[in-house]
Order: sequence, then C-alpha cells, then structure tokens
Amino acid sequence: MSIKLADAIIEHQTVIDRLASLEDRLQAVVEVLATCFASKRTVYVCGNGGSASDAQHFASELTGRFEKDRKGYAAIALTTDCSALTAIGNDYGFEHIFSRQLESLGQEGDVLIVISTSGESANLYCVAEKAQQMNIKSIGLLGRNGGRIAPLVDMAIIVDGQRTSRIQESHIFLLHFLCEAFDDTP
Repeated sequence: MSIKLADAIIEHQTVIDRLASLEDRLQAVVEVLATCFASKRTVYVCGNGGSASDAQHFASELTGRFEKDRKGYAAIALTTDCSALTAIGNDYGFEHIFSRQLESLGQEGDVLIVISTSGESANLYCVAEKAQQMNIKSIGLLGRNGGRIAPLVDMAIIVDGQRTSRIQESHIFLLHFLCEAFDDTP
C-alpha cells in the first residue's frame, strides 16, 4: 500500500477550506431550521449508505443533544425504519422509500434535508420532488456539481469535491456546524 497519510490530510484540508464559501448559504439554512423548530414542525433527513448514517447522526443530535444540554428538536431520519423501508421498497420500488414516508408523515412547515455525495440518487430525487409537491422546504447537502437534485431543492449546499470520502467528511462537518447553531438555545 502506497497511500500516505500526509496526502490524505492535504486532500481533506483542501476540500474543507472550500467550505468557507458556503457561509451565507449555511446561515440561511440555520434560519430555515429555526423557523421550522419555532413553529413546532419537524425536520426529516435522509441519504443512502454513509449519508444514511449521517442523516441518523444529525437527527439524533437534534433530538438529543450536540455538545450542550438544551431542549430537543423534532427531527426524524427517514433511514431508520427497516420495516417501512423494506415494505415500501417491495411494494412501490426502492426509489420511493423516502418519498412515501414523507407523504405519510410530512406537513407544510416541515423541512426535508437530503444528503447525497453525487446528487443523483433516484430515491432522494423522488423525496425532493415530493417535498416540492407538499410545500415542504427542502435542503440538499450535496457534492460534486450537485447532480440532478440541486435544481430541485430550495437550498443546495454543494461541497466542492470529487471524492465521496472527502465529501462525506465535509458533510458531517457541516451537519455539526448546524447543530452548533442550536446549542445555545435554552
């Protein structure tokens, strides 16, 4: 194996450094989430693979806590109910595993966050489409060029990177940044 830790760190740092250009967009996301929580509405989060884990991680830090004790916020990862995922996947197709849940649970005033390193996943595209139909504000935490999901969501946060691993590292950093914004509320 010829991979060097120093090279991986440089590549990681290069992608992380580019995140500073997203500050205004991230502040707008914080405002959207704050409005959602103030209205006693719910944030729904979803993704595939590692992004599914990130969705669960983010939802748990909102409902539980991030670093400080504070009130919990309503957040649900649409990736966690294996019975719903397998039943919907079997009956309607994998591309509908998230959109069917959002259709059943979501209401106007809620927020949907889709996490995708490519922006191309059919199931994430379908749930973003469903959010649009239901007047649910949607946020895409995306990578590369944002893919076909970027123009469909209300707010696209696109990590300027090409490698899935570096995009995912940036996504979890950004999700932690969003959690931190709500840590100082009583």
